[in-house]
Amino acid sequence: MRNPRNEPLTAQIRGKARGPVSHRGAGGTPVPDRPDLAGLDGRKAAPARAVPERKCILSGQHDTRDDLVRLAISPDGDVLPDVLARAPGRGAWIGVSRAELDQALAKGKLKGALARAFKGTPLVIPGDLSDRIEAALRRALADRLGIELRAGMIVLGTEKIAAAARAGVVSFLGHASDAGGDGAGKLAQAWRVGEMAEGTGMKGVILPLDRAALSVALGRDNVVHLALTDAAAAERVTGLLGRLQNFLGCEPAGDGFAAKATVAAVPSDDIDTKGE
Repeated sequence: MRNPRNEPLTAQIRGKARGPVSHRGAGGTPVPDRPDLAGLDGRKAAPARAVPERKCILSGQHDTRDDLVRLAISPDGDVLPDVLARAPGRGAWIGVSRAELDQALAKGKLKGALARAFKGTPLVIPGDLSDRIEAALRRALADRLGIELRAGMIVLGTEKIAAAARAGVVSFLGHASDAGGDGAGKLAQAWRVGEMAEGTGMKGVILPLDRAALSVALGRDNVVHLALTDAAAAERVTGLLGRLQNFLGCEPAGDGFAAKATVAAVPSDDIDTKGE
């Protein structure tokens, strides 16, 4: 993975070794010319990467684990969020928004769904489960940004981000929720220039974190904008970002989602017994 010399923080998507942009994803996101993207410039695509699929116990909809939130059941029967899906023992998955979860809690639907999933197991559902899930998702995103910063994948500072964007090495461009429109617009323009995408709608993502939260996460003062310079890092960040946005019930903001390699969903039991 490339370690840029300028300071770390996140941006939109491009590859570690910059190849020509063969196509653009949703919203104008540049997708690097990679052999694992099927059908591009006549090259043979790599085999699809298999990913586990789970079923939401509330909606009944099947989706990949990356799009759902795992609820872990402790040995004492406590229902707790396990947003990184690492806790041992039994678990269940939900893919609904916070508003839908609150409604399911109020009407007893979540209790019923969990009771059906874990027959005979006494369960304790905290009344603030939605708050706990949102807090865990926000913490996971903030922690991931901190990890990418320490790994040298993030560029901070308006001038450094603009220079990286014009050089065409930005994979993801993000802005604090309370960032000013002028600064975000200028960086987006520099990014479009670097990607030879002038006249398109490419712009950064408005993150569901304000500058105070970003500053704490990254250990810097007054973090308003950030850029990621590695495609794999961008995918890691945008995966967590998308899960938080889904739970908050908001549309993905801007063009910041990294293009993912071709995947094939692997159906599995609705309830898992491992965090893996």
